[in-house]
Amino acid sequence: KKMKVAIVGVSGAVGQEFLRVLDERNFPLDELVLFGSKRSAGTTYTFRGKQIEVKLLQHNDDFKGVDIAFTSAGAGTSKEFAETITKYGAVMIDNSSAFRMDADVPLVVPEVNAADAKDRPRGVIANPNCTTIQMVVALKAIENLSHIKTVHVSTYQAASGAGAAAMDELYEQYRQLLAGEPVTVEKFAYQLAFNLIPQVDVFTENGYTKEEMKMFNETRKIMHSDVKVSATCVRVPALRAHSESIWIETERPVSIEEAREAFANAEGVILQDNPAEKDYPMPLFIAGKDPVYVGRIRKDLTNDCGLTFWAVGDQIKKGAALNAVQIAEYLIKEGDIK
Repeated sequence: KKMKVAIVGVSGAVGQEFLRVLDERNFPLDELVLFGSKRSAGTTYTFRGKQIEVKLLQHNDDFKGVDIAFTSAGAGTSKEFAETITKYGAVMIDNSSAFRMDADVPLVVPEVNAADAKDRPRGVIANPNCTTIQMVVALKAIENLSHIKTVHVSTYQAASGAGAAAMDELYEQYRQLLAGEPVTVEKFAYQLAFNLIPQVDVFTENGYTKEEMKMFNETRKIMHSDVKVSATCVRVPALRAHSESIWIETERPVSIEEAREAFANAEGVILQDNPAEKDYPMPLFIAGKDPVYVGRIRKDLTNDCGLTFWAVGDQIKKGAALNAVQIAEYLIKEGDIK
């Protein structure tokens, strides 16, 4: 059977990453169709030496024959077009927040709960939030040793989490500051250059932001767990790859040696933990890489069942495009794409 794949929202940062990841991983597709808004329709992208023109996303029969549709055009577009995309049997792997907490839509990180992808009554699988993805990949290693009851996490989120234009703005802000020019601020509430902003997404009634509540709710759904997650999400002037300082409380004490071994053997994790040599994960060196890197592993000083560690991952890659492609690869391997 020939495999036909679609990307919706190809011109965005994640859409562009889809093109790279599909090519890098030699994804088994025979035909690729690209969709975009009025703004990007008609532009062309090269994939495996072929020029492909972006089609306008419309309510028509364009998805007839498509096996897998990777969507990354925002929650509004995903909600509006889900039925059109899945009407003829395409599996929609959605990168927006539109369906993540819907009971009849699986929320999947392949290293943690791949099999959930098989139960998709609406033909839709949700890709979790980037900060949640990299955290649960790391948490799974410890959960296998002892159930995790509580997580406290502070995130250090790169500009690219807000898209390609936000990265451009950070570059421009530094240029403007060094040239003594007025600073352009459009993508964030404040200047990000030489600054940290303790707000990612909008605030909710309980004082946490939407991003912070996603980490609470999505982690429980993915891990099928009663774990409680308290998050503080901070935007930092790094370009790409998010970092997280994670504190966990397990049911029984887990030793440093056990934790190290668990991380070293965990799927999708690279252990980088040699403080004596100043060897630990940093976003500058992890941008563009597939795994989640874990280091700075310590016993908590206040709680025998506590562990603290540092995790870094490329949120456009593992936090978005790569995770979605891995879901598709799993379904193909399982013979689950009709």
